[in-house]
Amino acid sequence: MTYLVIVAFVAILGSLAAALVFMMRGGGQGDDTGSRRKNPMAKALAFRVGFSILLFVVVLLSYWMGWIQPTGLPLRG
Repeated sequence: MTYLVIVAFVAILGSLAAALVFMMRGGGQGDDTGSRRKNPMAKALAFRVGFSILLFVVVLLSYWMGWIQPTGLPLRG
C-alpha cells in the first residue's frame, strides 16, 4: 500500500509539473481561426484533480476494509 501511495503522489506531482510546462509555453491555446483544441494544461490539471480524488477514495476504502491502520501519536492523559 505504501508503494501505491508513493506512485500516486509522483503521478500527481508529475501532472502538476506538466501543467506548469504547458502554462509557461502559453497555455496550449489554439490559433484564432476558430478551431477548438483541447487545452493540454487544463487536461493535466484535470488529471491531477481526478487522481487526487481517486487516491483519497482508495485510502478511505483501504481503511474501511482494514487493510491499513492509523499509526498516529499516542494521546497523553
